[in-house]
Amino acid sequence: MTEKELFIEKMKKRTKSFVVDVIQFCDSLKVNKASSVITFQLVKSATSTGANYRAACKARSKNEFFSKICIVVEEADESEYWLEVIKEASLSNDKLILERLLIEVNEIVKIMSKAKKSTYNNK
Repeated sequence: MTEKELFIEKMKKRTKSFVVDVIQFCDSLKVNKASSVITFQLVKSATSTGANYRAACKARSKNEFFSKICIVVEEADESEYWLEVIKEASLSNDKLILERLLIEVNEIVKIMSKAKKSTYNNK
């Protein structure tokens, strides 16, 4: 496997792991109307991050890859937003997992933003 192929596989696993961790984390949130809505939004954006990264990896052209990677960046950024809301609204008792998820999604946003920029510059 090439270095690029290894990186792609690592990111597929990383984005899927992020999704699973978010789903499990959401089950631990305080139960109220706000957390119900936020959980729905967070799960949607997190699952979209992973699914669209996989779709980007199967892109048939640079334009299709760029389109999908733009969605990945947008959805990962939205996931980060919802995690920040959970933190600021004190909807979680598990601050360690919340901080770990915030760090992870921030890194995913940075990595995918760089891929987006590189693809745009090479189009």
